[in-house]
Amino acid sequence: MNNPTADIAVVGLAVMGQNLILNMADHGFKVVAYNRTHSKVQEFLDGPAQGKSIVGATSIPEMLAQLKKPRRVMFMVKAGSVVDDMIAQVAPLLEPGDILIDGGNSNYGDTERRLTEMEALGILYVGCGVSGGEEGARNGPSIMPGGSVAAWPHIEAIFKGISAKTESGESCCEWVGSGGSGHFVKMVHNGIEYGDMQLITEAWQLLRHVGKRSDDQIATIFAEWNKGPLASYLIEITADILKWKEPDGSLLVDHILDAAGQKGTGKWTGINALELGTPLTLITEAVFARTLSSWKEERVAASTLIESKLLDVTVPATFVQDVHDALLAAKMISYAQGFLLMRAAAKERGWALDYGSVALLWRGGCIIRSAFLGRIRDAYAHNPEIASLVVDPWFQARLAEGQSGWRRTLCAAIQAGIALPAMSSALSFFDGYRTANSGASLIQAQRDYFGAHTYERTDKPRGEFFHTDWIGSGAFAKSGSYSA
Repeated sequence: MNNPTADIAVVGLAVMGQNLILNMADHGFKVVAYNRTHSKVQEFLDGPAQGKSIVGATSIPEMLAQLKKPRRVMFMVKAGSVVDDMIAQVAPLLEPGDILIDGGNSNYGDTERRLTEMEALGILYVGCGVSGGEEGARNGPSIMPGGSVAAWPHIEAIFKGISAKTESGESCCEWVGSGGSGHFVKMVHNGIEYGDMQLITEAWQLLRHVGKRSDDQIATIFAEWNKGPLASYLIEITADILKWKEPDGSLLVDHILDAAGQKGTGKWTGINALELGTPLTLITEAVFARTLSSWKEERVAASTLIESKLLDVTVPATFVQDVHDALLAAKMISYAQGFLLMRAAAKERGWALDYGSVALLWRGGCIIRSAFLGRIRDAYAHNPEIASLVVDPWFQARLAEGQSGWRRTLCAAIQAGIALPAMSSALSFFDGYRTANSGASLIQAQRDYFGAHTYERTDKPRGEFFHTDWIGSGAFAKSGSYSA
């Protein structure tokens, strides 16, 4: 082929891949569609792609031959070994300056390894988070690219063109940073998504079982909440879900087995939090809650064997507002923890993340899109070096306003025997974060007693470590000390 005319190739014709291709074509880009199962290519061309600026390829050489230089190839395939397999097939046929883009949910560590390998060959590599599901891919997703910065000028127009836009017309796509930062930010997004979904579920359980509201009433409550500071995609769809009836008039959600699935990104978020020494308590509890939910048979058996000593619960007239305040406050903590994790990763990996820009990326197209994110952008615009969102003036005020309702909500749940792992862990973090003097001094004494791990003193400068000969052994040896 002597005159290549295609702007980009997309490998992988599952739902996300097909919809991204259609989105690109709608924005004036010519796209090559390729799939390992060649019959899917023809089915796509004869179906949704018919009449659009989309061409097919039945081999990788044919796909590459249709691309303008630098050639841009985007993988929309399952994370893991499939990505490595595709790279192994495509990379040997590329030239220095060509661009590979991984648009799947890859682990950022894999992205950093692949980036190093490709840049050694002169190939530019981009790890790109894409959020919004089927609807977002088709009509405008949130896009989080990072990796080889030299690739950005060659893909910016495509990605910004197809991305979601805020009400003011700002693109929900911007260059995130170097290394695996794009996929790391997407991982944190997914972790926050886990937290949001768990928090909303806890609010539903509270309103249903403690507040004695019907699901129709709860749907109306959520719809009303969607007009205020809790306005978000997940609140909106929850109101719809709680109105969805079966043909016999029963609620569909009551027929869905209460065993939540997961694909791993929430777990990765928790693992990275532990490795980076960041207390990502709410998101980690949300992951554990999904795991516990999957133990359906064990839970059913335990429910008949373990008697609960429940107290009578009389809720105040403000109960619905209390649950609203608890949900909003816990959501704030979830996002604050997510941004603390990004800060820790950026410091360790040398990424220059713009946290206000990250918040903007999530304002539209993605699953956690909400008006709330505008406040996060404002917080970092006011103080890019802020220690935590918890101490931003707007967040401080909202947490102070909602604190009483938050505490009343948790007390009611404890009395009623309803588990609130996310809301309660958020309050524990909040109380721990605002506590000047914690009980950790006793932990340090215990560590020094049994293991000579040393401790710092309140009457000495930070960084000086001491050991007490608790048992009178006369030994002077000390164990190493470190800070998590």
